[in-house]
Amino acid sequence: MRTRQGRPGSTKRARDAFAIPARAPLAEYCSDPYDRFVELRRKRFDLPDEVRSVEKARIELVELGELAVGRTVFEPGWRWSEHVKPIVGTESCQEHHIGYAVSGHLHIEMTNGASLEILGGDAFEVPPGHDAWVIGDEPSVSIDWAGRRLFAKSPQEISDRIFTTAVFTDLCGSTEMLHQLGDARWRLLLAEHNEAVRCEIERFGGREAKTTGDGFFVLFPSPARAVRGAAAMIDAATAHGLTARAAVHAGEVELQGDEVRGIAVHAAARILGVAQPGEVLVSTTVRDLLTGSGLIFADRGKFALRGLDGRRKLAALVR
Repeated sequence: MRTRQGRPGSTKRARDAFAIPARAPLAEYCSDPYDRFVELRRKRFDLPDEVRSVEKARIELVELGELAVGRTVFEPGWRWSEHVKPIVGTESCQEHHIGYAVSGHLHIEMTNGASLEILGGDAFEVPPGHDAWVIGDEPSVSIDWAGRRLFAKSPQEISDRIFTTAVFTDLCGSTEMLHQLGDARWRLLLAEHNEAVRCEIERFGGREAKTTGDGFFVLFPSPARAVRGAAAMIDAATAHGLTARAAVHAGEVELQGDEVRGIAVHAAARILGVAQPGEVLVSTTVRDLLTGSGLIFADRGKFALRGLDGRRKLAALVR
């Protein structure tokens, strides 16, 4: 990595040369970061990522990023309370199912007494708190895009879920700067920037989960390390004449190999989408966890985050 020490004013000149106009619309320079972590994918059920079998049932799962789509076959005589309850240890099924019934007849019985018949050709939604069983001599076959990832797994098998603090960062105006500098100079600058950012990630004990080239997704062991690490990552960008922004949210995530999934990941990415250039924007979860830490935050108001219910209060680190 080339050092800029010993060249007085070089960082300021670089920052001025690449500065984003103060009145430019944010959307012009900072696209929705979540979209850049979504890939074009196709999977086949005859080549599933996971096959889970219990008595009288078979679940084939394909992973499409955060989404797990399942093809489930329940044989005649299958009943949740008889064949799955002993595995999961709950009084009723606690999964939320959304899907399409290909064939067969499945009866749903809610704990509040409500019931539903699901027949081939039906689209369905079944909330947590139910029993289910097959009616008749034909297997019940369905495609589910919710509720199958953890279905029929024992608590011991779900030990890969952890509470962590997620940080997303990205560079604002990277497309414009690429056009300004050209491919070769941009690649060199970006490589130097990424090296500096990775040094800060290591210094604050983070784990790099994914990078898009000009953005990072990192897990930190604590909210304080995450916020300070995010600020340091932004400073590393500034030192290279670049402008970055960061978002921080804490919650439970699921680790599957190199993949990190969960609502907490989705929320952190969406928070980044409303962060201003140079800003570390945090959820109220993170702000509350950092009460008494000495870190100071300023309210930024409530925001509607795409894909999440309600409006969320956010706060910015005071720098």
